[in-house]
Amino acid sequence: MAATCAGILALEPFRVTQSPPLAYYVPDFITEAEEVYLLQQVYDAPKPKWTQLSGRRLQNWGGLPHPKGMILEKLPPWLQAYADKVSSLEVFGGKLANHILVNEYRAGEGIMPHEDGPLYFPTVTTINLGSHALLDFYHPVSRGQQTEGKEGPAPQTEEQRHFLSLLLKPRSLLVLREDMYTHYLHGILPIAKDTVTEKVANASMCDTELGNTLHRGTRVSLTIRYVPKVLKTSVFLGRRK
Repeated sequence: MAATCAGILALEPFRVTQSPPLAYYVPDFITEAEEVYLLQQVYDAPKPKWTQLSGRRLQNWGGLPHPKGMILEKLPPWLQAYADKVSSLEVFGGKLANHILVNEYRAGEGIMPHEDGPLYFPTVTTINLGSHALLDFYHPVSRGQQTEGKEGPAPQTEEQRHFLSLLLKPRSLLVLREDMYTHYLHGILPIAKDTVTEKVANASMCDTELGNTLHRGTRVSLTIRYVPKVLKTSVFLGRRK
């Protein structure tokens, strides 16, 4: 497929034109066989790799991001292959992805609106497995106060601050950069079904129509990123070469 060619320009046909800069949505980034393989690898991982959080559970691969730097851990081959595949799109400024979060969301589970923060290169990429998700985007409260204060109080509720959604179907790739990474919060509502509304900016790219209701199953996401600041283990332990 065109999107697998080297270079960020290869993603341009997959740009979501109805969103602020920049969001790219690539349907069928991987095959059904690859999806089955990846899900098998996720669930074959040792039980200690799973961390249970409120609303989801996850596996952390590559190291633990930290303001002082991440101690790099080698990715397993099954994840390294897809870190390389995504990195070949030049979305990390020519660097290779070195960190992957594997998140599992069951129907009815979600994650509160949040930003990914400064520990990562300002691009996030996600391969979606198993089921769809509706990723919602919100204006931060502080920015809402600045822009909406002319006529009255700024929107404070999540519903009022929600301005856009992206539908993520199984086997797709999502890439968020620039304003979509730095200016807005993103989250997933803890519900069991989603309705496609006019706020779904990539509905036409997903072969779906307004008003459609989509029932969630168990979704696994591979969130692939580049952590610029890494530490050598010997330095962290106080030893010098």
